[in-house]
Amino acid sequence: MRYRPLGRTGIKVSPYALGAMMFGASIGNPDHDDSIRIIHKALDAGINFIDTADAYSRGESELVVGKALKGRRDDVVLATKAHLPMGDDPNRRGNSRRWLMIAVEDSLRRLQTDHIDLYQIHRPDPDTDIEETLSALTDLIRSGKVRAIGSSAMPASDMVEAQWVAERRGLERFRTEQPTYSILNRGIEAEVLPVAQRYGMGTLVWSPLAKGMLTGRIRRGQETDLHRASIFVNFRDERRLDAVEQIVPLAEEAGLRMTHLAMAFAIAHPGVTSALLGPRTMEHLDDLLAGVDIALTDDILDRIDKIVPPGTDVGAPDQSTYLPPAVQDPTLRRRPVGERGAA
Repeated sequence: MRYRPLGRTGIKVSPYALGAMMFGASIGNPDHDDSIRIIHKALDAGINFIDTADAYSRGESELVVGKALKGRRDDVVLATKAHLPMGDDPNRRGNSRRWLMIAVEDSLRRLQTDHIDLYQIHRPDPDTDIEETLSALTDLIRSGKVRAIGSSAMPASDMVEAQWVAERRGLERFRTEQPTYSILNRGIEAEVLPVAQRYGMGTLVWSPLAKGMLTGRIRRGQETDLHRASIFVNFRDERRLDAVEQIVPLAEEAGLRMTHLAMAFAIAHPGVTSALLGPRTMEHLDDLLAGVDIALTDDILDRIDKIVPPGTDVGAPDQSTYLPPAVQDPTLRRRPVGERGAA
């Protein structure tokens, strides 16, 4: 396994990183021992970066990761996240100092460690001043509980604002960004990745298999056993299905599994540090690890560009992708009816 610099932190991480979202009964593997075996196999294969979050199965994922890292903690770059709701209390969520100071202690306890290598803000929080968030995260770094901080699903304009606020106020700055990226979701190539490169940020991309649409298990007119296909509407998006139907023969001609093509694409961009694997079973992990040596040729990348143009997303927005208030709330992009005319 080759290792890449995590932005300018001085930390080296594997191009394939282990995402722990599927460890836990809520949405993934309920068997802790099986999940621990998966984590150990990933580490034995050379993966040295694990990413989880407090919200994954309401803390259960962190518990599993903590148990798996006993005796191996110093060999792993450990990342977790905070922001998503962790209860009905409206203050047990978001990016406020009040919540982050509680959330980090909860994560440290579940992970059975005294520090987190990368602590990330899971989503932007329009209700919290970014200076408030960065100030709290700076204190966590100075206390030794956190080594570096990052953002996730943050628009490029917010990334720039956060960098400037950190510089003006003498605060720690975001060292990484974690956006969604796949052959079907290339929108970050337009601004997010260039901004990350400009500021020396590492980029950890999630959902490189487009939630499973790039596994070969989703085809037009065919039944699938993929449970999430009945949940996410973009699995039925005709434009995304059109793209998949063009990617399938491309993978076949190249002699590659769909999953290997998708993963190799995700780590080929110079702005991408690591792509997160999200296995639920050992079979899933074995399949992905089998493609670790694959590097795509310029010809294959050119053909992918023709199917999905660079810097574009295919079809409807991903349901789990962050959309800023100006996109979600119609009243923020529509003048009152009486003021919409030119005369």
